[in-house]
Amino acid sequence: MATGDEAGSSLVPNGPALGAFAEALVGRDDQALSRARERVRAALGPAGLVDAAAVASNFERMVRIADATGIPLDRSVAALGADLRDRLELDRFASAAQTRRLGWLGRSIAPALRFALPFLLRRLPRRAGR
Repeated sequence: MATGDEAGSSLVPNGPALGAFAEALVGRDDQALSRARERVRAALGPAGLVDAAAVASNFERMVRIADATGIPLDRSVAALGADLRDRLELDRFASAAQTRRLGWLGRSIAPALRFALPFLLRRLPRRAGR
């Protein structure tokens, strides 16, 4: 996922370092996380690193709360994740009752959306800078 480049395509101060940190937090590469953590510390100082980690942690907490309370998925999110939810049998959980089931059309369009979405998301930051 593109988070901006060193030339400054991100409008967020230190955006590339923060983006790399966010990506490393959800990854499985401990060395990448260590490098990203050091990069944020070098750019923002120790207090800035703590703030960045706190924001990421708070976001994760909010997502877990939303999931636990059964906030329904948006239709586009439901379509993109339908096959994964089926494989993981997530509909067996009570909170899944809040999300409407996709019809045949939604399930038919989902593979095309999953294919096109990464391509579109990679190009959005470039188009926004024009």
